[in-house]
Amino acid sequence: MQITNLSKGWKIGSVLIVLFIMMKLFSSCSHGNEPLQALRSVKVQTGDLEVKVTATGSVKPYNRVEIKPPIPGRVEEVLVEEGEQVKKDQVLAQMSSTDRAALMDAARAQGPEIVKRWEEAYKMAPLLAPLDGTIIVQNVEPGQTVTTADPVVVLSDRLIVEALVDETDLASIQLGQKTEIQLDAYPKEIFAGKVYHIKYESTLVNNVNVYAVDVLPEKVPPAFRSGMTANVTFIVKEKKGILLVPSEAVAEWPRKVPRPKDAEFAVYEKTFGGKLVPLPVRIGDSDGKITEIVQGLREGQEIQIVQKKKTSQAVNPFAMGGSPQKTGSQGQKRA
Repeated sequence: MQITNLSKGWKIGSVLIVLFIMMKLFSSCSHGNEPLQALRSVKVQTGDLEVKVTATGSVKPYNRVEIKPPIPGRVEEVLVEEGEQVKKDQVLAQMSSTDRAALMDAARAQGPEIVKRWEEAYKMAPLLAPLDGTIIVQNVEPGQTVTTADPVVVLSDRLIVEALVDETDLASIQLGQKTEIQLDAYPKEIFAGKVYHIKYESTLVNNVNVYAVDVLPEKVPPAFRSGMTANVTFIVKEKKGILLVPSEAVAEWPRKVPRPKDAEFAVYEKTFGGKLVPLPVRIGDSDGKITEIVQGLREGQEIQIVQKKKTSQAVNPFAMGGSPQKTGSQGQKRA
C-alpha cells in the first residue's frame, strides 16, 4: 500500500515538473526571448506633423560695404547715424583734403570773411552711398583725420542670418524653404524667414563639415543687430491630419515572431488577459518625438509603450536550501 502511494506521488511530482518546464519554455520564447512590460497606454491620434532641422548661426550683413575716403584728409561733417536708412547717392559725410584742411585752418586765423571766401572757392568732398541700405557702423567724428584705408561709415544692404548646417542635414535644405529664426537676445520671439542662398564650399568646425546657409528674414525687425547669435529651424515637411503616435511606442518587430507581410515595425497592444501582442505597422515621417503611422492602426486605438522587463538572477527551483555558503576557519558563516 505504501509503495502504491509513493508511486502516485512520483507521478504527480513528475507532471508538475513537466508543467513548470513547459511554462518556462513558453515564457522564454514569447516576444523573441525578450520579456516586455507595459509602461503606459496611449491612444492613436490625428494631428499635424512638422519635420524640422535646426542649426545655429549669427546675424550678418548680406553685403557689407565700407565707405572709405578717396583722398586723405579731415572729416568735416558726418550726416548719418547708426541704424539710419539711406538711399543710393545720398551724402553720408563731408571731408576736406589735407591741402584744403590746412588752407581752411589758415583762413580761420584771418577772420570769417576769409573763411567764407575760401569755402565758396574750395568746396568739401562729399562721400556718397553706393547703394540703398542701413548704416551699421559709424567709425569717425567730425574733425578726425583719416587716410584712404580708414572707413568712415559701414553700410549694409540687408541683414540676414548665416546658419551653419551639418553636411548630414544639407540634403533637407532647399532654396525658398520656410524657416523660423530665434535670437538668443530675444528667446521668446520667433521671426519668419526663408532660405536665400546655400554656399557651395564647406567649412570645418570642430572636425565637422558644415555649410553656410543664408536665411533672409521676411521682415527685418528693429531687434536685429549684426553679430547676434541666432538659432534657425528649417521646416523640411509639413503634414496635416495624419495618424500619430509617440515615437517611443514604435519598436522593431520581435525576432522570434513570424513577420507579417509588409510589416516594417511593431507597436504593442494589450489583450483582455493582459498579454502584450505586437501589431504590424508602417511608419512615415517623424520629428523624433512623434511618428506618422501610414498603415496598421486606426484613430483612437489604444496601444502600449513598453520596455524590456528587468529580470533578476534565476534561482534553481529544484535546489534544496539554495546555494551552499562558505564557512570561515572557526566554522562561522561568512556574510
